[in-house]
Amino acid sequence: MKPDSTEIEQRLAGIDPEIEFLALEQAGGDSLRLFIDHPDGVTLELCQRVTSNLTDLLVEHSLEVSSPGPERPLTRPEHFVRFKGRRAKVRTVEPIEDRRNFTGTILEAEDQEVALGFDGREVRIPYGSVARSHLVPDTAEGAAK
Repeated sequence: MKPDSTEIEQRLAGIDPEIEFLALEQAGGDSLRLFIDHPDGVTLELCQRVTSNLTDLLVEHSLEVSSPGPERPLTRPEHFVRFKGRRAKVRTVEPIEDRRNFTGTILEAEDQEVALGFDGREVRIPYGSVARSHLVPDTAEGAAK
């Protein structure tokens, strides 16, 4: 059984109040992958501190602590605010305008919804309709010349 995310968030706040809990995912078998972020970056030392502080919660699991990487999950309204102007992929629970998958630029992030721009259009997605979302890496940065 996966540990409760609220308990994990409380533990992380005890280690360092600036650690942000992003996601806890099954990584195969009894392994769990915990994604965290920090304003100063996620260092190996921080990952080790988090792992050692969560060991007693995860006796039945092996734990991998990781930074979010270029496809950082967007799980809260404040994440959309922070990354306004960046590209994101959003999957909705129910179709909006006859589709469930949207990839576009975060134009606005308000209290109740996010506005994505794509193909010269804008779609507004209520946060309650978001099933999953993450940043989309800028392919121009890694493109070969």
